Amino acid sequence: MRFADPWFLVALAALPFWIRHYITSKPALNNSVRFSDTAMITRLLHHGRPVGAHAGFIFRVVAVTLIIFALARPQTGVREEEYISRGIDIMLTLDLSSSMSATDLAPNRLAAAKKVLVEFIGGRKNDRIGLVVFSAQGYTQCPLTLDYPILLDFLDNSYIGLIEDGTAIGMALATAANRLKDSDAKSRIAILLTDGVNNRGSIDPMTAAKMAKSIGVRVYTIGVGREGTFLQTVQDPVLGARQVRVRTQIDEKLLRNIAAITGGRYYRAEDSETLLDIYKRIDKLEKTDMKTTIHVRHTDWFMWLLAAALAALTAELAIPATRWRMAP
Repeated sequence: MRFADPWFLVALAALPFWIRHYITSKPALNNSVRFSDTAMITRLLHHGRPVGAHAGFIFRVVAVTLIIFALARPQTGVREEEYISRGIDIMLTLDLSSSMSATDLAPNRLAAAKKVLVEFIGGRKNDRIGLVVFSAQGYTQCPLTLDYPILLDFLDNSYIGLIEDGTAIGMALATAANRLKDSDAKSRIAILLTDGVNNRGSIDPMTAAKMAKSIGVRVYTIGVGREGTFLQTVQDPVLGARQVRVRTQIDEKLLRNIAAITGGRYYRAEDSETLLDIYKRIDKLEKTDMKTTIHVRHTDWFMWLLAAALAALTAELAIPATRWRMAP
């Protein structure tokens, strides 16, 4: 509640003086007056009560008070905040090659990466996020969107075997950059997570990195997992899915060069806790500058006060027709 013209409230200070003047200007009710016949007094008390003598003044005070408050224009307001920002466009790029089933990160590399990505997506509020998945080829699993539940559904349905096996880092990066090239966001980034060496695809990773740089896309690269021999799941056309020991290797030099060319950073995650920390660091580096516009809608109430004041004045005028009327 606020008053648009509060200076009118100063007039309220005159009301106590008006009321005091009214009280002191009336003859005292206990003054003794001699009458030869008290029957007239009895009839007066029967036809007019003492309160009736003041009812008109009371209604007048109420009306004037309401008019003063109405002139001050009481208002109630509703505060609305509008967040205006073009935000950041982010393409998450996730490796789905068979080596992502290695169990050095519990329960495996892919499951650990997806869990961290869910938390990363949940921490963003005003940014469009998309998802590119890759093995032998790179595909857009989900275009840039603000509909995070839909994005999370696509992430949940990304699994090893969805694409022919292999590691096409260049194709993945080119696909992500292509999704970002028409973006009008103030910042465009790709976060590329892989655990292998580029061995498939028709686009060289460094060529894709230069393409990303030319359109203003910054790339953060993450090498996930430890180098060595680990159990991983492979699909055998005869025996089906089975676990075998496979030696994995990460091309850290390539990932560092991609990040350096595009102005991003390279990170290495050998366990789930480090992987989570890496995405938290990227989250802090790539924050949206929010511009807040506050709108306040005010509703005037003076008309209701004027209506009440008019009702009080009408009541004063109606007193002669009521049992509170004064005897002549």
